[in-house]
Amino acid sequence: MIKLIGSILILLGCGGYGLMLAMNYRKEVAALHQLVKAMDVMICELEYRLPPLPDLCRFAGDKTDGSVSTYFCNLADVLDKLESADVGTCTVSALKVTAKLPRYAASQLQALGQTLGRFDLQGQLTSLERCKKSCQGQLEVLEHHQPQRLRNYQTLGFCAGAALTILLI
Repeated sequence: MIKLIGSILILLGCGGYGLMLAMNYRKEVAALHQLVKAMDVMICELEYRLPPLPDLCRFAGDKTDGSVSTYFCNLADVLDKLESADVGTCTVSALKVTAKLPRYAASQLQALGQTLGRFDLQGQLTSLERCKKSCQGQLEVLEHHQPQRLRNYQTLGFCAGAALTILLI
């Protein structure tokens, strides 16, 4: 009876890990979609209203969801407090306090933070467009492989659990 319960727990644990990997992959794709949406919103706002950087970040945070929204709200708060005169340093501070931000989105935001607030209007727009194109390129790669990867993660998780169960019995 103990071996049966242990086998079931091993199978469920490994299968759960595979499902968790698939869920994280979906979150990565969703975060990049939200980041592209934020870039679109920021470009439009800069072209027509030219708001200060904290207001621009707060507006982008209001128009997006999830961890990307949290990041932009955190960045706006850090910029309002003027913890540093350098936007790049503020970006790093906002990234540290933002939990559950997927790695591709975090790296895109860190790269954007190195140019945000440093140039004139045209330079800002160019920087935002570059970040948007980079996110779209990464999205294409992730979405192209998504069905296969999700299926592989889930299948390998349960197969690894079955293999461990067989080895231990």
